[in-house]
Amino acid sequence: MFYPDSGRVLTDGKQIDRKKIRIGYMPEERGLYPKKIITEQLVYLSMLRGMSKPDAKKACEKWLERMGMSEYKNKKLETLSKGNQQKIQLAATLMCDPQIVILDEPFSGLDPVNAMLLKDVIKEMISGGTTVLFSSHQMNYIEEFCDNICVLNSGKIALDGRIKDIKRSYPRDRIEIVSENADKISSFIISKMGDMILSADIDEKEETVLNIKLRDAEFKSRLLAGLSECGFDIDSFKVCEPTLNDIFVEYTEAGI
Repeated sequence: MFYPDSGRVLTDGKQIDRKKIRIGYMPEERGLYPKKIITEQLVYLSMLRGMSKPDAKKACEKWLERMGMSEYKNKKLETLSKGNQQKIQLAATLMCDPQIVILDEPFSGLDPVNAMLLKDVIKEMISGGTTVLFSSHQMNYIEEFCDNICVLNSGKIALDGRIKDIKRSYPRDRIEIVSENADKISSFIISKMGDMILSADIDEKEETVLNIKLRDAEFKSRLLAGLSECGFDIDSFKVCEPTLNDIFVEYTEAGI
């Protein structure tokens, strides 16, 4: 057993009590036995975590069915594909009905179908009140599931907080307009509203997308009002926030 050098783990502001709080952990590196029968090892691992054998068997049946893996229950783990082994690993994590779930790179190696299944299971856990701690370098999944983030750089916290608050802390001076008349809108803005903008450029890959850089974020309402008065057919008008990937790169490359 490895004991912590320092620090505490709190739940709801109180020291965590391992006898009362059930924790499920899914490691990035698979922690199951490749040459053992799937049902046998799932039941065995659940019993190690305090479940009775009958309850462990019921939980095993439930989660294998939920993962679409019932037909493999008497197979050895090594006979399964990497994606199916990942689903068995998740079943092992959830069989004890944990209150806190820690997932380390859970989507690694999954095909789109299995990734969708895993996404559904995670959403079910969150909506059911389970606390999910998600460790990943795949920012699209982090952005989809997480309310709060913590960016680590060289083992230290470089950034933490609510994703929405972090994004809104950036200047809201970049606008994206989507319209079949993007070229005409660009010309209009440059000629009639040049005092409000720094640039108005058609996207290189998509000619219906116009990217605008304002001199000040406060000008966005005036810009929208001016375009509305001129009757341009606009499909969308939105403030461009940085993606979580942009934010991650900024804080890890900066060496903070």
